[in-house]
Amino acid sequence: MKYARLTKEQFEEMHQEFINFLASQSITADEWQDIKSNKPEVAEQELDVFSDLVWEAVLNKVEYLEHFSPNQIFLFQITAATINLIAIKIENEFTDLRTKDGYRWLQENILDDSVNIYTSTKAISEDRNKDIFALIHQGANITKGELYTYFEKVVK
Repeated sequence: MKYARLTKEQFEEMHQEFINFLASQSITADEWQDIKSNKPEVAEQELDVFSDLVWEAVLNKVEYLEHFSPNQIFLFQITAATINLIAIKIENEFTDLRTKDGYRWLQENILDDSVNIYTSTKAISEDRNKDIFALIHQGANITKGELYTYFEKVVK
């Protein structure tokens, strides 16, 4: 397995897609029930293959990621060749950037000495999607890039 198995909830959300996946392999509903009952290791493999296919489709479309912690925000832009990072770190232990009030504090105090903004660029490895998945696995969320675009203007 290249990525991670989808959760039960994700499989439920993608029920029809999973049926289509099985059908593409000429596996009927009755055959699937038989596989689950009599060949659980084969059923596990099918779940893993489907999960990887879903992850590939999702990761192929990712352009932006965000990761928030109490005192840091990591904003990533993924291009064909690079991962661009804007990192915001605050030296204020009383502010939690994950909250509405904490983020509002950052907006109002962006030029404060306790706010540090860094940028970095890293070349994408041979497996772009694995790089993206690693960031997601560490807690980043896929976004449309509004925050990245906003802070990109701030740092220029």
